[in-house]
Amino acid sequence: MIPDRRMMAIGFAERRECLSCGTRFTTYETIETTPLMVIKRDQSRQPFDKEKLLSGLMRACEKRPVSYETLERLVDQIEHTLKNSFVKEVSSQEIGELTLQKLKDVDLVAYVRFASVYRDFGDLDSFMSELKSCRKSKLQYILNEWQLHGPDMVNNVECFI
Repeated sequence: MIPDRRMMAIGFAERRECLSCGTRFTTYETIETTPLMVIKRDQSRQPFDKEKLLSGLMRACEKRPVSYETLERLVDQIEHTLKNSFVKEVSSQEIGELTLQKLKDVDLVAYVRFASVYRDFGDLDSFMSELKSCRKSKLQYILNEWQLHGPDMVNNVECFI
């Protein structure tokens, strides 16, 4: 018989009663989770650390108009995506690519900063190629906004052409 069941941060606590002697006691159910492991470039493994990811994003967004709450939300979305993929191990490259995809929508300068560290551009040409890709994305965004809202929206768009 379970007269009382309460949700706790780590699972459930249930107040039970023995049917033969009437003694009441508490049982605890916890949710077993396996930590998400990150496979580094040198093939070593370590647990996923959202604070480490947040720290990297904060460096990329330094002196940019991106709030701390926005970065926390971004990290939570990334962690949620990774945990919902139901894999036990994920490469640091996959995390980096997912982070870049999300960061590109938040701030292009921060995106380029993060990409320059994450992708470790070997030469100026590969870095310039990434910048051109960002510029093309921004121009496509402006064109789409123009088509949706007309010429009045140009005053509201922060362009870098």
